[in-house]
Amino acid sequence: MNASTPQPGWISYAIPAVVILVVLALRWRRLGRARPLKVERLWIVPALYLVIAALGFWRFPPVGLGWLWCLIALGAGAALGWQRGRLMRISVDPVTHEVSQSASPATMVFVLVLILIRSGVRNAEALGGPAFHVDVAMLTDVLIAFALGLLSAQRTEMWLRARRLIGQARAGVAPEV
Repeated sequence: MNASTPQPGWISYAIPAVVILVVLALRWRRLGRARPLKVERLWIVPALYLVIAALGFWRFPPVGLGWLWCLIALGAGAALGWQRGRLMRISVDPVTHEVSQSASPATMVFVLVLILIRSGVRNAEALGGPAFHVDVAMLTDVLIAFALGLLSAQRTEMWLRARRLIGQARAGVAPEV
């Protein structure tokens, strides 16, 4: 009887890969469809997440360098969120001034790259590569800060652009491409 540590089998890679591919395929089908964008409601998700993050940080504050890592994650999330917001297509009907949004294929590629990076780090550890030993509480704090930056910056960029496009539509100016 061999008491060695079991190595992950191919099935442990295949199942998540199939699930991710199915989800991405379903998202890809709906990618070009325009959906109404309620500009006045873009603040709700970041505000709710800010409350959740603030309660989490108040109840279990980061310690030591955890604060620095959270600030770095907040900035990185904001940069990526701003870019993701820029990748969203926003259009305004010139007659009714109704705003709609649709995700571009670049948005899907962006999400896929993030998934691949995460999978690569995870697989490197599973296959005996460099282990990234981190404090779970600190990792959670960092991910909360990252998500807050991502959501807030994405929605802010979309709000600013939608407001500009609405103003141009009301003034009868052709929208900038």
